Amino acid sequence: MIKNDLIAGVTVAIVALPLAIGFGVTSGLSATAGIATAIVAGFLAAVFGGSRFQVSGPTGAMTVVLIPVIRQQGIAAIPVLGIMAAVILFLLALFRIGGLIKRVPDSVVEGFTVGIALLIALQQIPYALGVDKAEGERTLSVAISTFKKALDEGLHWQTIAVVSLTLFVKFNIVKALERFHIKPYVPASFSALVITTLAVIIFGLDVDRIGDIPRNVLHFQAPSISGLQLTQLISPAIAIALLAAIEALLAARVADDLANVPKEKEFEPNRELFGQGIASVGSALVGGMPSTGAIARTSVNVRSHAHSRLAAITHAIVLLLITLFLAPIFSQIPTAAIAGVLIGTSFRIFNKATMLEIFTSSKVNIAIFLTTAVVTLSVDLIWGIASGVALHFIVKIFKTSN
Repeated sequence: MIKNDLIAGVTVAIVALPLAIGFGVTSGLSATAGIATAIVAGFLAAVFGGSRFQVSGPTGAMTVVLIPVIRQQGIAAIPVLGIMAAVILFLLALFRIGGLIKRVPDSVVEGFTVGIALLIALQQIPYALGVDKAEGERTLSVAISTFKKALDEGLHWQTIAVVSLTLFVKFNIVKALERFHIKPYVPASFSALVITTLAVIIFGLDVDRIGDIPRNVLHFQAPSISGLQLTQLISPAIAIALLAAIEALLAARVADDLANVPKEKEFEPNRELFGQGIASVGSALVGGMPSTGAIARTSVNVRSHAHSRLAAITHAIVLLLITLFLAPIFSQIPTAAIAGVLIGTSFRIFNKATMLEIFTSSKVNIAIFLTTAVVTLSVDLIWGIASGVALHFIVKIFKTSN
């Protein structure tokens, strides 16, 4: 089990590295801030959180909240914002609000899971096609515009070949080894990344790589309120805290479902909120950004056969080691290979048995499932959950009144 956790941690670290860099830059901070967040928040949330599978760090949803704050008050506001959000998370944990997540109907959670799986896949289109991401905030519209842009500019076939090879290895290497009576000791995702990277180097393919990785990313930075308008930070702090809570708790619940965890061993929601608060404080003290549970990385962790929180801890340590000592090696990993791993993981997030159960149940459950999935995909995850839960209660009230 320890070996599985260590290998899963390395696999997740490789996937998390370009995402951390990308989210750090996209938010308006820096690549250094993104990696620092992944390392510190990832470690602290794994140690103090309530899920043994959760992998925390910067996420795309969080950048949407941060961008307008940075435009209005500057980068100096982010550490203070992280502390304020952490206080709210501590209060949510203290008043045991986290337990509400287990009362969310299964049809809502499954709809959310499907919506998130599709979002993860759509977010990889720029990397899978070798083009720059189109402008916009909504993942679905950005993906469509990016695809049209790729068709206009011409498809980058070498990049597409790398994605195809990654998916082929990910879905077939275990079966191939078992056919020769060889029991694989590494996850398919890790094998796919290694094999694809070697193929790109050997054949000299012209594809994008992770590229320059910042070193010495961890520096203590005391948050300062000098020059900040704190009253204007209250609203975004609440939004960040709620986003961190919802995304982390749902990611933990999805992870337990993917790992088929028995009810008595499921994650502790209020401890998870506390852990996310600690992670946000730690990230703020090193110049990072507010973090939360990352569903894509958590799913890769589960699919890489992680058994305990040691995997997420390993992910943070490996990220630190890469930035300190191994940056030149890992900078050669193709971004298309990482896109392939995430596309493959998104496909495996689907819980076919539960979806079949929903589609063979009542029309109400189907409507709730589809509403949650569509709104999550077309708007965002918070509105997706809100719409599904609202529809559930509207139907319940209607039935009660009749």
